[in-house]
Amino acid sequence: MTKRHGYAVLSALAALVVALSAGIYVTVAAGDPAPGGTFADNRPHRGPADPASTRTWVGAWATAPVGGEPGTEAAGLAGRSVRNVVHTSAGGTGARITLSNLYGRTPLTITHATLALAAGDGTAAADAGTMRRLTFGGSAGVVVPAGGQTVSDAVRLAVPRDSDVLVTTYSPTPSGPVTYHRHARQVSYLATGDRTEDATGIPYTGRTPFWRYVTALDVLSDEAEGTVVVFGDSITDGITSTPGANHRWPDLLAGRLRGALVRGQRLPRYSVVNEGISGNQVLADGPGRPAANQSGLGRFRRDALSRPNVKVVVVDLGVNDILRGRRPAADRIVAGLRTLVREAHARGLKVVGATLMPFEGHRGCTPAREAVRQQVNARIRAGGVYDAVVDFDRALRDPYAPRRLRPAYDSGDHLHPSDLGFARMAEVFDLRTLKGAEQARL
Repeated sequence: MTKRHGYAVLSALAALVVALSAGIYVTVAAGDPAPGGTFADNRPHRGPADPASTRTWVGAWATAPVGGEPGTEAAGLAGRSVRNVVHTSAGGTGARITLSNLYGRTPLTITHATLALAAGDGTAAADAGTMRRLTFGGSAGVVVPAGGQTVSDAVRLAVPRDSDVLVTTYSPTPSGPVTYHRHARQVSYLATGDRTEDATGIPYTGRTPFWRYVTALDVLSDEAEGTVVVFGDSITDGITSTPGANHRWPDLLAGRLRGALVRGQRLPRYSVVNEGISGNQVLADGPGRPAANQSGLGRFRRDALSRPNVKVVVVDLGVNDILRGRRPAADRIVAGLRTLVREAHARGLKVVGATLMPFEGHRGCTPAREAVRQQVNARIRAGGVYDAVVDFDRALRDPYAPRRLRPAYDSGDHLHPSDLGFARMAEVFDLRTLKGAEQARL
């Protein structure tokens, strides 16, 4: 071989390596999430009509960890499979979950976890073809430290919007208390033994009204470009909505936004996630360490600002500070709300805030507390608290007795809306307030 021929061969090999490297780089950039969200398996190639630039991680579903589940302090749910049913507000081509051990006092060992589309409504059965085994940093299992959380690797799965998804975990060892969300308004399921990949649903004989461990389902979406976080109390949590029907007002808001986009309205393409906690206050924590039902101020960064690609936060808080506070004061409540808004502004986020709805007739109502509600609402309507306002008070109050909910919108306890009331809340929300990033001067 001549020296000239040898240089030619080396040049050809170098060119081939560069070409292959470029091809690998393009494939990763076009097809995979950012580091920490790598697709776990079965990577089909995308076509030229499937641009990666349109795909963004957004929240398809979320819930707030509330506390440790009573009765699980010693053993947790050792030897049980937990199948959570969650409902999506946006679709995507890939998915990942967040698991929380915030209220656990010992590490939580998960040896097996799966994600699948439900075979239908109100069932533990999965569409077998959609069953995906989840990994965590490439491993099948993960140990979540006490007080911590973990995010799974991403898996390729076509997740439709407005669909039920099954998130199943198995823990073989005691770990308690179980971190849970109490008022799911959704039936989930339990099975004995590791039934994580069971698609029939037959072993899942236990039924539960709680969500356990799982706090988020994110999707790599080509239909949504950001996330709206609705941050509130039991009214946002949908405590009086029909179980299994997804009639919480944030669910209905998500549906209304999708419908408006289909009709061609020029609005942001956002998903909507629900970070409501029943009984939540702006200022005061619940009991325990870490605090059960942590205050809005304490949990805002975790439950609102940390959601993927969050663009807008909607805040509906303050009623419990009035009804449950020892000496409720409008100045303190408004100052707390303004603190939330300042934290969101520091991240460049817009905040839409709600007036506080009537509660006359509720057992906690007094003339003094009603006066505080009126003072808070006056400050909200005057501006300087939120960037934009949705006036739920005006929309749902009885025109003949404005300190009460309109009877058709009242669930019966004179505080929480009925399904019709939740629908009214979604209906009066001005979708145009989701546009832009205009921020109030506080």
